[in-house]
Amino acid sequence: MVLNHLIACLSGFLIDRIIGDPPGWPHPVRWIGRLINFLDTRLNTGGNRRAKGLLLLMITAVLSGLLSVAAVWLFYGIHRAAGIVAESLMIAAGLARKSLAQAALNVYRPLAEGNLPEAREKLGWIVGRDTDSLPESEIVRGVVETVSENTSDGVTAPLFWALLLGAPGIWVYKAVNTLDSMVGYRNERHGEFGYFSAKADDVLNLIPSRLTGVLILLVTPKRSGLPFRERLAGWRCDAAKHPSPNSGWLEAATAWQLGVELGGLNTYQGVPSERARMGRPDRPLEAADIPESLRAMHAASWAFIIIGLTIGGIAVAIT
Repeated sequence: MVLNHLIACLSGFLIDRIIGDPPGWPHPVRWIGRLINFLDTRLNTGGNRRAKGLLLLMITAVLSGLLSVAAVWLFYGIHRAAGIVAESLMIAAGLARKSLAQAALNVYRPLAEGNLPEAREKLGWIVGRDTDSLPESEIVRGVVETVSENTSDGVTAPLFWALLLGAPGIWVYKAVNTLDSMVGYRNERHGEFGYFSAKADDVLNLIPSRLTGVLILLVTPKRSGLPFRERLAGWRCDAAKHPSPNSGWLEAATAWQLGVELGGLNTYQGVPSERARMGRPDRPLEAADIPESLRAMHAASWAFIIIGLTIGGIAVAIT
Protein backbone atom coordinates (compact mmCIF):
# COMPACT_ATOMS: atom_id res chain seq x y z
CA MET A 1 0.00 0.00 0.00
CA VAL A 2 2.84 2.40 0.83
CA LEU A 3 4.40 1.75 -2.57
CA ASN A 4 1.10 2.65 -4.23
CA HIS A 5 1.06 5.97 -2.37
CA LEU A 6 4.64 6.73 -3.41
CA ILE A 7 3.84 6.00 -7.06
CA ALA A 8 0.76 8.22 -6.79
CA CYS A 9 2.77 11.04 -5.20
CA LEU A 10 5.32 11.03 -8.03
CA SER A 11 2.61 10.75 -10.68
CA GLY A 12 0.57 13.56 -9.10
CA PHE A 13 3.66 15.75 -8.89
CA LEU A 14 4.37 15.22 -12.60
CA ILE A 15 0.74 15.72 -13.62
CA ASP A 16 0.66 19.07 -11.82
CA ARG A 17 3.96 20.07 -13.43
CA ILE A 18 2.69 19.27 -16.93
CA ILE A 19 -1.03 20.05 -16.80
CA GLY A 20 -1.66 22.10 -13.68
CA ASP A 21 -5.26 23.22 -13.11
CA PRO A 22 -7.00 23.58 -16.50
CA PRO A 23 -9.35 26.61 -16.47
CA GLY A 24 -12.99 25.69 -16.04
CA TRP A 25 -12.33 22.25 -14.59
CA PRO A 26 -14.12 21.47 -11.31
CA HIS A 27 -11.71 21.77 -8.40
CA PRO A 28 -12.16 20.41 -4.86
CA VAL A 29 -10.84 23.64 -3.31
CA ARG A 30 -13.86 25.48 -4.75
CA TRP A 31 -16.17 22.92 -3.12
CA ILE A 32 -14.34 23.31 0.18
CA GLY A 33 -14.64 27.09 -0.18
CA ARG A 34 -18.41 26.84 -0.69
CA LEU A 35 -18.73 24.67 2.42
CA ILE A 36 -16.68 27.17 4.45
CA ASN A 37 -18.81 30.08 3.23
CA PHE A 38 -21.98 28.16 4.09
CA LEU A 39 -20.78 27.38 7.62
CA ASP A 40 -19.33 30.86 8.11
CA THR A 41 -22.70 32.53 7.53
CA ARG A 42 -24.45 30.13 9.92
CA LEU A 43 -21.95 29.61 12.72
CA ASN A 44 -20.13 32.94 12.88
CA THR A 45 -22.80 34.76 14.89
CA GLY A 46 -23.50 35.50 18.54
CA GLY A 47 -21.21 34.34 21.33
CA ASN A 48 -18.73 31.47 21.73
CA ARG A 49 -17.24 32.22 18.32
CA ARG A 50 -13.93 30.52 19.08
CA ALA A 51 -15.76 27.26 19.94
CA LYS A 52 -17.91 27.62 16.83
CA GLY A 53 -14.74 28.16 14.79
CA LEU A 54 -13.35 24.92 16.19
CA LEU A 55 -16.53 23.19 15.03
CA LEU A 56 -16.03 24.72 11.56
CA LEU A 57 -12.47 23.37 11.47
CA MET A 58 -13.54 19.88 12.57
CA ILE A 59 -16.43 19.64 10.10
CA THR A 60 -14.38 20.86 7.14
CA ALA A 61 -11.24 18.83 7.83
CA VAL A 62 -13.01 15.61 8.81
CA LEU A 63 -15.42 15.76 5.87
CA SER A 64 -12.56 16.39 3.42
CA GLY A 65 -10.57 13.50 4.91
CA LEU A 66 -13.50 11.06 4.92
CA LEU A 67 -14.48 11.81 1.33
CA SER A 68 -10.85 11.34 0.24
CA VAL A 69 -10.59 8.04 2.12
CA ALA A 70 -13.84 6.87 0.54
CA ALA A 71 -12.65 7.76 -2.98
CA VAL A 72 -9.28 6.04 -2.48
CA TRP A 73 -10.91 2.95 -0.97
CA LEU A 74 -13.45 2.76 -3.80
CA PHE A 75 -10.93 2.92 -6.65
CA TYR A 76 -8.38 0.63 -5.03
CA GLY A 77 -11.26 -1.80 -4.51
CA ILE A 78 -11.82 -1.86 -8.26
CA HIS A 79 -8.16 -2.46 -9.16
CA ARG A 80 -4.73 -1.39 -7.97
CA ALA A 81 -4.12 0.54 -11.22
CA ALA A 82 -7.45 2.37 -10.86
CA GLY A 83 -6.56 3.29 -7.30
CA ILE A 84 -3.14 4.66 -8.27
CA VAL A 85 -4.64 6.70 -11.12
CA ALA A 86 -7.38 8.13 -8.89
CA GLU A 87 -4.98 8.92 -6.07
CA SER A 88 -2.51 10.51 -8.50
CA LEU A 89 -5.21 12.84 -9.82
CA MET A 90 -6.32 13.71 -6.29
CA ILE A 91 -2.76 14.56 -5.32
CA ALA A 92 -2.18 16.56 -8.51
CA ALA A 93 -5.32 18.60 -7.78
CA GLY A 94 -3.91 19.48 -4.37
CA LEU A 95 -0.66 20.91 -5.77
CA ALA A 96 -0.25 24.38 -7.27
CA ARG A 97 3.25 24.49 -8.75
CA LYS A 98 2.22 25.14 -12.35
CA SER A 99 -0.52 27.63 -11.48
CA LEU A 100 1.82 29.52 -9.14
CA ALA A 101 4.47 29.71 -11.85
CA GLN A 102 1.89 30.90 -14.37
CA ALA A 103 0.64 33.62 -12.03
CA ALA A 104 4.20 34.88 -11.54
CA LEU A 105 4.93 34.85 -15.27
CA ASN A 106 1.71 36.76 -15.93
CA VAL A 107 3.29 39.65 -14.01
CA TYR A 108 6.81 39.11 -15.34
CA ARG A 109 5.96 39.29 -19.05
CA PRO A 110 4.44 42.80 -19.11
CA LEU A 111 7.06 43.95 -16.61
CA ALA A 112 9.88 42.77 -18.88
CA GLU A 113 8.21 44.68 -21.74
CA GLY A 114 8.05 47.88 -19.69
CA ASN A 115 4.26 47.75 -19.31
CA LEU A 116 4.03 48.73 -15.63
CA PRO A 117 0.24 49.33 -15.56
CA GLU A 118 -0.49 45.77 -16.75
CA ALA A 119 2.15 44.32 -14.41
CA ARG A 120 0.56 46.17 -11.47
CA GLU A 121 -2.87 44.90 -12.46
CA LYS A 122 -1.69 41.27 -12.71
CA LEU A 123 0.15 41.56 -9.39
CA GLY A 124 -3.10 42.72 -7.80
CA TRP A 125 -4.60 39.35 -8.73
CA ILE A 126 -2.19 37.47 -6.44
CA VAL A 127 -1.43 39.82 -3.53
CA GLY A 128 -3.57 41.74 -1.06
CA ARG A 129 -1.48 44.91 -0.98
CA ASP A 130 -2.24 48.05 -3.01
CA THR A 131 -0.48 47.87 -6.39
CA ASP A 132 -1.74 50.92 -8.31
CA SER A 133 1.42 53.01 -8.04
CA LEU A 134 4.19 50.50 -7.35
CA PRO A 135 7.56 50.95 -9.11
CA GLU A 136 9.26 48.02 -10.83
CA SER A 137 11.29 46.92 -7.80
CA GLU A 138 8.19 46.77 -5.59
CA ILE A 139 6.27 44.80 -8.22
CA VAL A 140 9.13 42.31 -8.30
CA ARG A 141 9.19 42.15 -4.51
CA GLY A 142 5.48 41.32 -4.43
CA VAL A 143 5.92 38.45 -6.89
CA VAL A 144 9.08 37.04 -5.28
CA GLU A 145 7.52 37.10 -1.80
CA THR A 146 4.38 35.38 -3.12
CA VAL A 147 6.35 32.67 -4.93
CA SER A 148 8.54 32.11 -1.87
CA GLU A 149 5.69 31.75 0.60
CA ASN A 150 3.60 29.57 -1.67
CA THR A 151 6.47 27.21 -2.47
CA SER A 152 5.56 25.64 0.86
CA ASP A 153 1.82 26.38 1.05
CA GLY A 154 1.10 25.31 -2.52
CA VAL A 155 3.72 22.64 -3.23
CA THR A 156 5.96 21.15 -0.56
CA ALA A 157 3.57 21.20 2.42
CA PRO A 158 0.78 19.37 0.54
CA LEU A 159 3.45 17.00 -0.83
CA PHE A 160 4.68 16.38 2.73
CA TRP A 161 1.22 15.29 3.88
CA ALA A 162 0.61 13.29 0.70
CA LEU A 163 3.87 11.40 1.22
CA LEU A 164 2.87 10.65 4.81
CA LEU A 165 -0.84 9.90 4.40
CA GLY A 166 -1.62 9.68 0.68
CA ALA A 167 -4.48 11.60 -0.95
CA PRO A 168 -6.47 11.91 2.32
CA GLY A 169 -3.45 13.63 3.89
CA ILE A 170 -3.18 16.21 1.14
CA TRP A 171 -6.89 17.02 1.24
CA VAL A 172 -7.06 17.43 4.99
CA TYR A 173 -4.14 19.84 4.59
CA LYS A 174 -5.85 21.68 1.73
CA ALA A 175 -9.04 22.00 3.77
CA VAL A 176 -7.13 23.57 6.68
CA ASN A 177 -5.11 25.79 4.34
CA THR A 178 -8.31 27.00 2.64
CA LEU A 179 -9.88 27.68 6.03
CA ASP A 180 -6.89 29.79 6.98
CA SER A 181 -7.08 31.78 3.75
CA MET A 182 -10.80 32.45 4.22
CA VAL A 183 -11.36 32.89 7.96
CA GLY A 184 -7.87 33.05 9.50
CA TYR A 185 -7.76 36.84 9.76
CA ARG A 186 -7.21 38.98 12.82
CA ASN A 187 -10.19 41.21 12.23
CA GLU A 188 -13.48 41.85 13.98
CA ARG A 189 -15.42 39.21 12.05
CA HIS A 190 -12.90 36.37 12.03
CA GLY A 191 -10.45 37.10 14.84
CA GLU A 192 -12.15 34.66 17.22
CA PHE A 193 -14.01 32.49 14.72
CA GLY A 194 -10.91 31.75 12.64
CA TYR A 195 -8.54 31.32 15.60
CA PHE A 196 -8.30 27.52 15.49
CA SER A 197 -8.17 27.41 11.68
CA ALA A 198 -5.16 29.76 11.67
CA LYS A 199 -3.42 27.77 14.42
CA ALA A 200 -4.06 24.46 12.67
CA ASP A 201 -2.56 25.81 9.44
CA ASP A 202 0.50 27.01 11.37
CA VAL A 203 0.98 23.52 12.86
CA LEU A 204 0.58 21.67 9.54
CA ASN A 205 3.11 23.99 7.86
CA LEU A 206 5.63 23.96 10.70
CA ILE A 207 7.90 21.18 9.40
CA PRO A 208 7.44 21.62 5.61
CA SER A 209 8.24 25.37 5.70
CA ARG A 210 11.53 24.85 7.50
CA LEU A 211 12.56 21.89 5.34
CA THR A 212 11.75 23.91 2.22
CA GLY A 213 13.75 26.89 3.47
CA VAL A 214 16.79 24.67 3.96
CA LEU A 215 16.37 23.20 0.48
CA ILE A 216 16.16 26.66 -1.08
CA LEU A 217 19.53 27.44 0.47
CA LEU A 218 21.05 24.09 -0.50
CA VAL A 219 19.87 23.29 -4.02
CA THR A 220 18.57 26.43 -5.73
CA PRO A 221 20.56 28.71 -8.07
CA LYS A 222 22.52 31.26 -6.02
CA ARG A 223 22.94 34.93 -6.97
CA SER A 224 24.34 35.98 -3.61
CA GLY A 225 28.11 36.02 -3.30
CA LEU A 226 28.00 35.01 0.37
CA PRO A 227 29.18 31.58 1.53
CA PHE A 228 26.61 29.06 2.71
CA ARG A 229 27.42 29.51 6.41
CA GLU A 230 26.66 33.23 6.28
CA ARG A 231 23.47 32.71 4.29
CA LEU A 232 22.35 30.04 6.76
CA ALA A 233 22.98 32.33 9.73
CA GLY A 234 21.16 35.23 8.05
CA TRP A 235 18.24 32.95 7.18
CA ARG A 236 17.82 31.73 10.75
CA CYS A 237 18.01 35.27 12.12
CA ASP A 238 15.61 36.87 9.65
CA ALA A 239 12.99 34.10 9.58
CA ALA A 240 11.97 34.84 13.15
CA LYS A 241 11.18 38.47 12.26
CA HIS A 242 8.16 37.56 10.13
CA PRO A 243 4.72 37.84 11.78
CA SER A 244 3.88 34.37 10.44
CA PRO A 245 5.61 31.48 12.23
CA ASN A 246 6.22 29.79 8.87
CA SER A 247 6.33 32.27 5.97
CA GLY A 248 9.56 33.88 7.16
CA TRP A 249 11.51 30.65 6.64
CA LEU A 250 10.67 30.78 2.91
CA GLU A 251 11.04 34.50 2.28
CA ALA A 252 14.28 34.78 4.24
CA ALA A 253 15.81 31.82 2.37
CA THR A 254 14.91 33.35 -0.99
CA ALA A 255 16.21 36.78 0.02
CA TRP A 256 19.59 35.43 1.13
CA GLN A 257 19.85 33.12 -1.87
CA LEU A 258 19.12 35.89 -4.38
CA GLY A 259 21.23 38.47 -2.54
CA VAL A 260 18.36 40.96 -2.19
CA GLU A 261 16.19 42.46 0.52
CA LEU A 262 12.55 41.41 0.88
CA GLY A 263 9.96 42.97 3.16
CA GLY A 264 9.42 46.66 3.68
CA LEU A 265 6.49 49.04 3.44
CA ASN A 266 3.20 47.74 2.02
CA THR A 267 -0.15 49.49 1.94
CA TYR A 268 -3.51 47.77 2.28
CA GLN A 269 -6.50 49.87 1.19
CA GLY A 270 -4.38 52.94 1.83
CA VAL A 271 -3.22 51.84 5.29
CA PRO A 272 0.59 51.50 5.53
CA SER A 273 2.09 48.35 7.06
CA GLU A 274 5.81 47.89 7.66
CA ARG A 275 6.94 44.30 7.16
CA ALA A 276 10.17 42.89 8.55
CA ARG A 277 13.08 43.26 6.17
CA MET A 278 14.96 40.09 5.26
CA GLY A 279 18.23 39.55 3.47
CA ARG A 280 20.61 42.37 2.52
CA PRO A 281 20.07 45.16 -0.02
CA ASP A 282 23.26 44.29 -1.90
CA ARG A 283 21.51 45.14 -5.16
CA PRO A 284 18.06 46.38 -6.22
CA LEU A 285 15.36 43.93 -7.13
CA GLU A 286 14.91 43.58 -10.89
CA ALA A 287 12.53 41.79 -13.23
CA ALA A 288 14.97 38.90 -13.73
CA ASP A 289 14.51 37.97 -10.06
CA ILE A 290 11.02 36.66 -10.85
CA PRO A 291 12.19 33.76 -13.05
CA GLU A 292 15.04 33.24 -10.56
CA SER A 293 12.49 32.78 -7.76
CA LEU A 294 10.62 30.29 -9.96
CA ARG A 295 13.82 28.33 -10.54
CA ALA A 296 14.26 28.21 -6.79
CA MET A 297 10.69 26.93 -6.36
CA HIS A 298 11.16 24.20 -8.99
CA ALA A 299 14.56 23.11 -7.62
CA ALA A 300 13.33 22.96 -4.02
CA SER A 301 10.18 21.10 -5.08
CA TRP A 302 12.14 18.48 -7.01
CA ALA A 303 14.54 18.03 -4.10
CA PHE A 304 11.60 17.65 -1.72
CA ILE A 305 9.87 14.94 -3.76
CA ILE A 306 13.13 13.07 -4.42
CA ILE A 307 14.05 13.03 -0.73
CA GLY A 308 10.52 12.01 0.26
CA LEU A 309 10.40 9.18 -2.27
CA THR A 310 13.86 8.01 -1.23
CA ILE A 311 12.89 7.84 2.44
CA GLY A 312 9.62 6.13 1.53
CA GLY A 313 11.42 3.64 -0.72
CA ILE A 314 13.83 2.75 2.07
CA ALA A 315 10.88 2.24 4.43
CA VAL A 316 9.23 -0.10 1.91
CA ALA A 317 12.47 -2.04 1.39
CA ILE A 318 13.07 -2.74 5.08
CA THR A 319 9.49 -3.72 5.95
